Amino acid sequence: MKLSAWAKEQGVSYRTALNWFHAGKLPVPARQLPTGTILIDPPVRESGVTVAYCRVSSHEQKSDLERQAGRVVTGAGERGLSIDRTITEIGSGLGGRAGKLRKLLADPAVTTIVVEHRDRLASFGVEYLEAALSAQGRRIVVLDDSEVVDDSEVADDLVREMTEVLTSMCVRLYGRRSASRRAAAGVRAAQAEPEEST
Repeated sequence: MKLSAWAKEQGVSYRTALNWFHAGKLPVPARQLPTGTILIDPPVRESGVTVAYCRVSSHEQKSDLERQAGRVVTGAGERGLSIDRTITEIGSGLGGRAGKLRKLLADPAVTTIVVEHRDRLASFGVEYLEAALSAQGRRIVVLDDSEVVDDSEVADDLVREMTEVLTSMCVRLYGRRSASRRAAAGVRAAQAEPEEST
């Protein structure tokens, strides 16, 4: 397969894949022909389909999707996993609104789902997803399983999702009209520095 076709399949630009090849960081075996064409050698595959799943919470973070996809493909390659396709999605990790993820989880041909962080798959309950998939002989591979959130992109997602949770709770308590205003006030209060007592 040509490098350009592989890059498109992985959800990264051809330029990014070419830079990886020249830097020796391409996560799959590749060779350059005398004509200059770069071919990706077919990797040894596990049975089933391996998919990289990348998600951000808002359209403002859309530019981060390609970088995230690149990190996931590279990390999977370092672990000896060959990615068959990359799924990218913009949407919340709360409330089951990630339609592409639902389709991915429902597809029995997908045996391995690779994500960068647990919260890229879902905000809560990833352990339940892992257990359910494991019962079907499928698995989730989390490349960065650290509990510490130091990535600003991830921190922004957490703030947005906390706002969604607060809005949902305020709707139940106070009705729809004032819910977003009260949720925003709650987020501001949580972010504010505590005042020193005199």
